[in-house]
Amino acid sequence: MSIKELEKVNLKNKLSLFNEHWSPKIVGELNGQYIKLVKFKGDFVWHKHDNEDEMFFVIAGSFKMLLRDKTIELNEGECFIVPKGVEHKPVADEEAEVMLFEPKSVLNTGNINNELTKENLQKI
Repeated sequence: MSIKELEKVNLKNKLSLFNEHWSPKIVGELNGQYIKLVKFKGDFVWHKHDNEDEMFFVIAGSFKMLLRDKTIELNEGECFIVPKGVEHKPVADEEAEVMLFEPKSVLNTGNINNELTKENLQKI
């Protein structure tokens, strides 16, 4: 990539480009990681990632990260890292805008394959 191709990323502008929930969009790459934006609303699926950690950063709104032994409430400006192998389930009563840092190999539903699984992510 040449210097002329480098541009800043405006997260609010990128978030305005889509409305669907639970459908991550790629906005950048960093050291083998994707930086993704996603909108949460409702319940996701219990799942885990055997080989990858995930970081969730709340841009707007709030959501709960359910773990098998506790619940973590995340609000705007807060982040949480789910270690590899840990079962988790995001739940958002109202829409939350979230940035994810994940290895490129991460499948959004981890070890589960269902209607929420997104295998080919859009880059915006």
